[in-house]
Amino acid sequence: MTDAELAAHLAEVAGRILIDVRTSGLFSPKALGKAGDQTANQFLCHALREVRPEDGLLSEEEKDNADRLAKSRVWIVDPVDGTREYGEARADWAVHVGLAIDGRPAVGAVALPGLDGGTLLRSDRPVALPPAPEKPRMVVSRTRPAKEAVAVAERLGAELVPMGSAGAKAMALILGQADIYLHSGGQYEWDSMAPVAVAQAHGLHCSRIDGSPLVYNRSDVYLPDLLICRQEQADQLLTLIADVARTGG
Repeated sequence: MTDAELAAHLAEVAGRILIDVRTSGLFSPKALGKAGDQTANQFLCHALREVRPEDGLLSEEEKDNADRLAKSRVWIVDPVDGTREYGEARADWAVHVGLAIDGRPAVGAVALPGLDGGTLLRSDRPVALPPAPEKPRMVVSRTRPAKEAVAVAERLGAELVPMGSAGAKAMALILGQADIYLHSGGQYEWDSMAPVAVAQAHGLHCSRIDGSPLVYNRSDVYLPDLLICRQEQADQLLTLIADVARTGG
């Protein structure tokens, strides 16, 4: 398999495993999240070490290995992005499988197994984006919307769309559920790497909220903010974000 085919296959299979774990009926919501995380992580990490043994690996659920820093190719995975949503039997959670090459998001697949029939979005098979609506829609955390996002939405006149996982939010732009994903509340590399690879392949703008590029496979995996939007919105949004930061709201 190519790297893109592998990423898609792994994300899809891990999604099916997670659905099976959830429908087993054996776990409370809190225990379900832990069981799902660990089960999917074991599958993804064992599979990647089997079929791509020379590549580096970074997973939210694995102890970090500094050997990856010397490698050009590093797989970055999040077995369950949105563990709370998964445990609550919601649909807005995801599986992330991505490959960073020289720090750049090169390949990605994001599975959304909780949607009816399951949905898989991948960097090697982009689909046409739906037309932009007159009133922009911004996805934000359903539990703790970032104040910068709320302030920018107010200035832009955008509708707020609460949603769970980072992957679900990013893919909402491709699925026609939203137009802007602005986050400033803290994330890690596994939260955004695969979604960014998929979003970029679909022609979307992806950057830090100061406009700088998103760089992966660093020693410090904290990557707290990002902006994903349509290309034609990027300049206006980056200007608004800078103004909000300067004025404090």
